[in-house]
Amino acid sequence: MSNRFQQSKRQTLITHFLWLSLLVVIAGCKGKETPTTQGRLQVVTTTGMIKDAVTNIAGDRVDVVALMGPGVDPHLYKATQGDLAKLTAADIIFYNGLHLEGKMGEVFEKLTVQKTVVPVSVSIEDTLLRAVPGFQGTHDPHIWFDVKLWENAVKQVSKTLQEKDSVNAAYYMVNEKKYLATLDSLDDAVRKHLQEVSKEQRVLITAHDAFGYYGDAYQVEVRGLQGISTMSEFGLKDVTELVNFIIGRKIKAIFVETSVSQKSIEAVVEGCKQKGWDVKIGGSLYSDAMGEEGTPDGTYVGMVSANTRTIVRALK
Repeated sequence: MSNRFQQSKRQTLITHFLWLSLLVVIAGCKGKETPTTQGRLQVVTTTGMIKDAVTNIAGDRVDVVALMGPGVDPHLYKATQGDLAKLTAADIIFYNGLHLEGKMGEVFEKLTVQKTVVPVSVSIEDTLLRAVPGFQGTHDPHIWFDVKLWENAVKQVSKTLQEKDSVNAAYYMVNEKKYLATLDSLDDAVRKHLQEVSKEQRVLITAHDAFGYYGDAYQVEVRGLQGISTMSEFGLKDVTELVNFIIGRKIKAIFVETSVSQKSIEAVVEGCKQKGWDVKIGGSLYSDAMGEEGTPDGTYVGMVSANTRTIVRALK
């Protein structure tokens, strides 16, 4: 038995133990007074995008923390002991849903018996979601890349906060209206900025297929070496097909992602080079995680804006 297999098995056992412990602890807390009666709501989110939505709506009326920070891939994320403490103390848990968080999503569903646990994608109609080819009944979880679609998630966050904290409901409603107006402006700005790139060159190629909603919303052709999850594997055939596509379309640039290894995209660049086509890496995009907290790119609006600037600069 290899050391790698032993380490993987040990990590799996530890993860299962942590989640089992969480369920036991929360079950023992049933009926007890929550921090809501003592002060601010304690809110836990999985991704930074959801945390940013909570922050814009709730301001300083809640304490909010995200489990997954900058550069973290939610598809591969494994729970830590610190997560146990945060989730145990939470009044509300928001997660993306649509299998973005992998097996963590199953645990969140079980926690709904004891906690207010909400997938922010729950109110989005299936007709608005992208189907995943080859996986019947499965939808693309990267809903934040269509700004108008993400507004549904923001509304769900606001609705949950109002229901859980009626004292501050009016405050949340006012902030929701302001933030939705900001997102409407962002949607318009992205659409206008991308028009600077000709339709023929408006092709976005990344490591994994995270930008499908972005492509559908803003008329950008999107290709990913891997599928919608970074857990999916790619082979030489996938690289060769993408190389031929890039050369055939005379694509100027392709992009790496901040939360995914650059090796796959570097392999594509090298494959193009071997066939006489010089394609450059046009920059790094935020896909499954935002930028560093406290920076412009560490907000949802900043992340989407930064991505669009990077894409336009490299392709036009």
